[in-house]
Amino acid sequence: MDKIDFQKGKRKILRVIFGRTVLLVTSLLIQLGILIFFMVKLTEYTRYYYSIAIIIAILMLIYILNLDENPAYKLAWVIPVAMFPVYGVLFYLFVHIQPSRRLIDNRLQDIGYETKGYMKQDPLVMQELEKKDIRVKNFTEYMNRVGPFPMCKNSNAKYYAVGDDWYEDFLKRLKEAKEFIFIEFFIVNHGELWDTVLEILKEKAAEGVEVRFMYDGTCTFFRLPHNYPEYLESMGIHCKVFSPIKPVLSTYQNNRDHRKIVVIDGKIAYTGGVNLADEYINKLERFGHWKDTAVELTGEVVNSFTILFLQNWNITNKETEDVSGYMRDYKVESTGYIMGYTDSPFDYIEVGESVYMDMLYTAEKYVHIMSPYLILDNEMVTALDYAVKRGIDVKIIMPHITDKPYAYIVARTYYELLIKKGIKIYEYLPGFVHAKEFISDDKKAVVGSINLDYRSLYLNFECAAYMYDVDAVNDAEQDFQDTLKQCVEITMEDCKSYNGFKKFLGKLMRPFAPLM
Repeated sequence: MDKIDFQKGKRKILRVIFGRTVLLVTSLLIQLGILIFFMVKLTEYTRYYYSIAIIIAILMLIYILNLDENPAYKLAWVIPVAMFPVYGVLFYLFVHIQPSRRLIDNRLQDIGYETKGYMKQDPLVMQELEKKDIRVKNFTEYMNRVGPFPMCKNSNAKYYAVGDDWYEDFLKRLKEAKEFIFIEFFIVNHGELWDTVLEILKEKAAEGVEVRFMYDGTCTFFRLPHNYPEYLESMGIHCKVFSPIKPVLSTYQNNRDHRKIVVIDGKIAYTGGVNLADEYINKLERFGHWKDTAVELTGEVVNSFTILFLQNWNITNKETEDVSGYMRDYKVESTGYIMGYTDSPFDYIEVGESVYMDMLYTAEKYVHIMSPYLILDNEMVTALDYAVKRGIDVKIIMPHITDKPYAYIVARTYYELLIKKGIKIYEYLPGFVHAKEFISDDKKAVVGSINLDYRSLYLNFECAAYMYDVDAVNDAEQDFQDTLKQCVEITMEDCKSYNGFKKFLGKLMRPFAPLM
């Protein structure tokens, strides 16, 4: 018996030692070591060529300062380049000279050109919006130029205040699928949620329903096996891993697919903050009660989410896919309008942030916000400040129990600044807020995957639904008010009594937040 246990233990140790995660990390460390070795060797000559290094650093600083980029990003690079002329310049060049990024960007532009015919704006909608609210009409024109992302009529939304409620409807809709199911998520992990969904997808594939499933490559670290796509393919489920983690030093792997999209038969779509793991539906407790939100979309807007899914799905395809077979002329009764949109780190347009700021700049009464993170650039701080100075009620709900301590420490550096300006900040006492939403004036709401931090606004692929004058907006606001009752307001006294070391650490990390 002891011998058998010893053999089992030995095999387990060998699996860990030679597992993909250990091999991946080891490979990256070796490459990093080689890079550092050559950088150190280079420094041996800097005493002879230090003046040249300084000149190169000055030229690089001038170049960075003249870039058409966010000032916070410029500052994040100016500090290392100024402090470490050789290392800083080499690191900057390494980060920005990545041909894979340009290849993905070019492919996305090609796909966007190929599919833009299915994202045309209905001119009758524009005429209606001009009569209802010229500011919404102007916003729609902007989104059509940068997308295009059409505002859709004959569309409706159902709001979910917690992932638990979303889960029940999600399973029901999957079981009703007749033609195709498209699924795209950032996190997938084994448990009740995913195991139940997988069984349904397997059954649907056997029935002849086309099933496509895509998840982000970070899942291959600790959540899913490396060969999981082959396993799903054996069940008849078409599977892709977005940007698989590879043992190669490359910054393109910093741009993750953080989107959450489900499309069923071109008639139902889902988006929001919920991922395919048990903590999102409170079947597993990690950080207290998990507060998340989502929306079920029906009607014309579903076509937009079909296209958004297929755009990312086809990044790795060389041939153009005919997507016309997935478009549906499906309408539902609704008095309002909904827009589906996405944000790419390669288009140099911060679409997600622009939508949030538009709501702040055009609000008449209030803007209510939920976000798990609060790491803001100057533009967003200015927009929040402007809203408050116009008499707008701005409230932000944050988690009381965080999943990322470093992000919370940096977020706390903004609390005092925002409270002084008149913005009210609350923390959700029961646990963790993972919802990402803006609500304004009982008329507008955004629910999606876009956090209030640099990673979501600048580095990741994201998506959301913008809702105007639909019942789900009121449901979202009611949920905000209900959630507020479970929160504690953060005061100036709380900011002053916050741990001194954490304050210092947060201020130390804050200038580098754009690079995190």
